Amino acid sequence: MNYVSTRGKSVPCSPAEAIKNGLAEDGGLYLPEEIPLLSSDELKELCEEDYPTRAAKILYKFLSDDYAYEELLSDCREAYREEAFPGGAAPVRKLGDKIRVLELWHGPTAAFKDMALQIMPRLFVRAVRKTGDSRRAKILVATSGDTGKAALEGYRDIPGVSIDVFYPVDGVSRVQKLQMATQEGENVGVYSVVGNFDDAQNGVKRIFGDRELGEELNRRGVFLSSANSINWGRLVPQVAYYVSAYCDLVKDGDIALFEEINVCVPTGNFGNILAAYLAKMMGLPIRGFVCASNRNSVLTDFFETGTYDRRREFYTTTSPSMDILISSNLERLLYLVAGAEKTVDFMKKLTEDGCYTVPAEIREELDRSFFGACCGEEQTREEIRKLFDIYRYLSDTHTAVGLFCAEKYLEKMDGGRKLLSVSTASPYKFAPAVYFALTGESPENELDAMELLKEYSGEPIPSPLSGVVKKKIRFDPAKAIQAEKMKEIVLRGAE
Repeated sequence: MNYVSTRGKSVPCSPAEAIKNGLAEDGGLYLPEEIPLLSSDELKELCEEDYPTRAAKILYKFLSDDYAYEELLSDCREAYREEAFPGGAAPVRKLGDKIRVLELWHGPTAAFKDMALQIMPRLFVRAVRKTGDSRRAKILVATSGDTGKAALEGYRDIPGVSIDVFYPVDGVSRVQKLQMATQEGENVGVYSVVGNFDDAQNGVKRIFGDRELGEELNRRGVFLSSANSINWGRLVPQVAYYVSAYCDLVKDGDIALFEEINVCVPTGNFGNILAAYLAKMMGLPIRGFVCASNRNSVLTDFFETGTYDRRREFYTTTSPSMDILISSNLERLLYLVAGAEKTVDFMKKLTEDGCYTVPAEIREELDRSFFGACCGEEQTREEIRKLFDIYRYLSDTHTAVGLFCAEKYLEKMDGGRKLLSVSTASPYKFAPAVYFALTGESPENELDAMELLKEYSGEPIPSPLSGVVKKKIRFDPAKAIQAEKMKEIVLRGAE
């Protein structure tokens, strides 16, 4: 199976080349030429398997031209071992009659990004070897919080690979900032950037598009790749947990095999919800998707009007991983429903004019699957309180945004189906905001909020977070750089 660019001007490549390259030469994102199908018999069999086996079988469907099933199974068993994901990789919790919560934050950094970034480095190292590339790899990451720490942890001290992470200096939580600032490993670099996530992400994109820089790095024996969800190796493992969650619902007797469900995803860069859409394209019985946004409601407006307009005020919220105005993976969805020629036109207009509008026939196609909803700051706080008061369920801010929008969807378009809503992070990663939502009090020291939240809720602090305040700072968050300096840092790190 070859991989093609969403912009249609790059030569098709193999799965390993797509994972190694990260971004296509024409600036587009890789997708397989066709989406592999999951048969009824295969889905039935997966219901009886454990998570590593389910993940390996889904990955194999997309990567079999370059990766042996035994390799993928070995990597999945190592990535999703009990020590890394105590109690299971992707448990599903019941919340009332209709809503089920897919908790994806039980890994090494307490965020859903672990689900992909524990397996992705293994796929990447194999990809470099399979393509016969002897150069050193430089991984670049722009993060709104969770991707940075998960990528740093996944790529830490891997031979032949170094990683630089860039995050908005005031756009992540205190715990997220500490997790990155204290990161261990000889091959890691962490830099705070003046501005918001889009400034950091655009800086990384400019570096990837800089041909002169690429040539200079090549002379030094270095090539660039990405651990963001623009990289197919990051996105494809996310497909697996939607398949696994469906299988768990069947296995637990919550739904019948082949019964349709709906899915709600708190959304920023659109990778997580796109993975669910790909699972549907494979044949997983998903009817519709709730694309949940916070106050930065660019995606909600897009699905409601057909116009994507980034020319708006940017808000810093208590759900910072969703504080994004340019959702990169939406490009993949546009390609799937509109083709490369129209996608190129949309992306050109977004770059030059800051907005684009899809034709009526494309909007109709999107309307068949997607429902956009948003949740403000006060609504987020109210949802956190309600979830704890009614269900004794402790939710982080992003998960609360998703559940608020899920409830809004059920009010308008119930259909009698179960709804799987994604929980993306431990509430302790955003303890000050969660504690304030529950008590109306703000601790004098933000770092005290985790212990206060533990005392109030009775829920244990995940072990990856419990000691972060005591670790040594290696990368000073106060030394923020301008986005224009990112290229200089990449060159310096490639010496």
